[in-house]
Amino acid sequence: MIVTTEQLFKHAYGNYAIGAYNINNLEQTVGLFRGNLGKSASNDEPVDPSTSAPFILQISRGARGYTDKRFLEAMIRTADEVFPEVVFAVHLDHGTEEACYDCIDSGFYSSVMIDASHEKLDENIAITRRVVDRAHEKGIVVEAELGQLGGVEEDIVGSVCLTEPDEAVEFVEKSVCDSLAVAIGTSHGAHKFSGSQGLHFDVLENIKKVLPENFPLVMHGSSSVPKEWVDRINTAGGKLKDASGVDEDQYLPAAKLGVCKINIDTDGRLVWCAIHRESFRDTPENFDLRPPGKLFMAAYADYIVHKNGKLGSAGQLAGVRKSL
Repeated sequence: MIVTTEQLFKHAYGNYAIGAYNINNLEQTVGLFRGNLGKSASNDEPVDPSTSAPFILQISRGARGYTDKRFLEAMIRTADEVFPEVVFAVHLDHGTEEACYDCIDSGFYSSVMIDASHEKLDENIAITRRVVDRAHEKGIVVEAELGQLGGVEEDIVGSVCLTEPDEAVEFVEKSVCDSLAVAIGTSHGAHKFSGSQGLHFDVLENIKKVLPENFPLVMHGSSSVPKEWVDRINTAGGKLKDASGVDEDQYLPAAKLGVCKINIDTDGRLVWCAIHRESFRDTPENFDLRPPGKLFMAAYADYIVHKNGKLGSAGQLAGVRKSL
């Protein structure tokens, strides 16, 4: 069942965060849907209510440009039929104004993100408001961004600029966006932190205090970059040095302060890379893409289950369905 992020946030606010996972191909799509139902290697496994979770499926501009966007949309529609128990939103990640309009007019997306965070405040507000007006006409909700994250992921390059609470108030009032991605210390890519840095909970708490009651916040660049997967990649011939990410134990405290959506992309790529590097190393005689694909789908599903446990969304699917 495809719903809007707004519907998901009403159930999650102040209690848990919803995982927002990027997909690019069939294997990621299948692993993602299985994982959010507590399944692993087979579609025929029973749904596990204790680990099943609502989720947000994200499509980036890079994913839309990787091949024809209609392939992605067809896979998602099919997954929705194959896994009728799921509840999820289809979200454009880091959209330009043009990309947002294309997704709004397609009638397929339930949520879009307009990223004009690189613009000055007044221009960011103006662009976001245009997208909001167009989206709301069709019942689609809009995420915007204020402040800038560091790091690199796909075509997203940023320099750190934390969100100012006073600017957040003005931005939300004038843009009428439905949720706001804030910069509180996260960054894109696999190299987020050095040393003991973490999230700026003081900034997050101040933003929450000044915004309207129960206004949903979003954390981008929140992959944890687990050492286990980095080590597996490097042991199998990779060269990911000094990779580090957001401490997973900071997810729930952030959710208690109004963060309803946490974006996780890099971690999925690490799982993909590790599984395929190990497969090439361990079975060099294999030339069939399906065996490593099957291993990845199961591993990614298991990792989604793990992530949802950290986000607090595990076991929330039944409650979300009831609230709808």
